[in-house]
Amino acid sequence: MSHTLPDRSFFERSALEVAPLLLGATLTSRVGGAEVAVRITETEAYLGLGTGDVHDEGSHARMGPTARNRSMFGPPGHLYVYFIYGMYDNVNVVCSPDGQASGVLLRAGEIVSGHDTAWARRPTAKTARDLARGPARLAMALGFERAHHDGIDLLNPHGQAVLRLDASAAHRDTIRTGPRVGVSGNAGTDRFPWRFWLDGEPTVSPYRAAKVRGAGTRPRSS
Repeated sequence: MSHTLPDRSFFERSALEVAPLLLGATLTSRVGGAEVAVRITETEAYLGLGTGDVHDEGSHARMGPTARNRSMFGPPGHLYVYFIYGMYDNVNVVCSPDGQASGVLLRAGEIVSGHDTAWARRPTAKTARDLARGPARLAMALGFERAHHDGIDLLNPHGQAVLRLDASAAHRDTIRTGPRVGVSGNAGTDRFPWRFWLDGEPTVSPYRAAKVRGAGTRPRSS
């Protein structure tokens, strides 16, 4: 399988365009002296304030820049890593031109190298398919944490993270779309079919609708 390093312009467009193109791509982390690579099988797109034709209530950037989401408004091709539920980190790829905001949440993938390290980071995983099945598990297997990896560049081949695109188009006819997982309100319905996955991949996370947590609930994802 052939993979290529994209240039910055690849990410200078809406996350809605980029999200399906990241399926089959390989993200490699270099953390703590160890390398782990994951083949991406599931993504979700999120749009920030003033981006796209509809207002995305599910996005952290829906109201504009904050201290938490500033990486989403930074240069495209970087990571936006955020902490959720006081327990987990999630990993997003920043898209759109610098100063705008959209992002692709990396929901799930298949570990393709660095299995021993991934298992050490995810000792509660019951099977190999569960190592990076879900966004928090994926971030944990790769070793990414907001405090250390938010804002890092994906296009530095010698950096802490590097993304290589799948040069083959063989899997494009297996891409499926549907509502995003765990997002409250209209943003989590089929009006926003902004989740993308490779059909038949066992690592794709199961769909779950948002739980009702009250009026003050924050959007679940990026």
